[in-house]
Amino acid sequence: LLFGLGNPGKGYAETRHNAGWQVLDHLLAGEPLATGFRRTRLVHGEVADLRIGDLKCVLVKPASFMNLVGPVYVRALEVYDLPPERALVLVDDFALPFGRTRLRADGRHAGHNGLRSLEQSLGSTDYPRLRLGIGPMPEAARWAEWVLKRYDATQKRALPDLLHRGAEAARLWAREGLEAAANRFNGEA
Repeated sequence: LLFGLGNPGKGYAETRHNAGWQVLDHLLAGEPLATGFRRTRLVHGEVADLRIGDLKCVLVKPASFMNLVGPVYVRALEVYDLPPERALVLVDDFALPFGRTRLRADGRHAGHNGLRSLEQSLGSTDYPRLRLGIGPMPEAARWAEWVLKRYDATQKRALPDLLHRGAEAARLWAREGLEAAANRFNGEA
């Protein structure tokens, strides 16, 4: 399961906070056999099916806002009968330079409201996540406003590379596991 964090609505579609959803869209873009996203009440969001090697993967975009995604994540685990270690969370991270990625098996929310919601609902910090670098955030900026803005011109030019890197990291995680993906994708972009 690939669980992208983002906010619903057209006004948020191209913002930094929706990097998780943008990577999921990128994953589907070049896959002729993948299904498009479809709404489902089963997990309160949109889902799509994608084959990665021999694996059938489900991509999930929760229909709730970022700070309320935890219950949707837990519900998706229940519906698809998966333990947390088989569900990769894709999330923006303004502490990482733009284009960098970092895969981790666990960790704290570091102030990210989406991850905070997941931890509260799951009752644990033990779930794999792929952090997508959208930083650095300007010193004078307020994070809550900055992440909800669209990419600046420099970031917009580099965005295809971030989306490709995130998609490839997710594919490798699905095929070979967290350690192999982290060894390849943690570090310089």
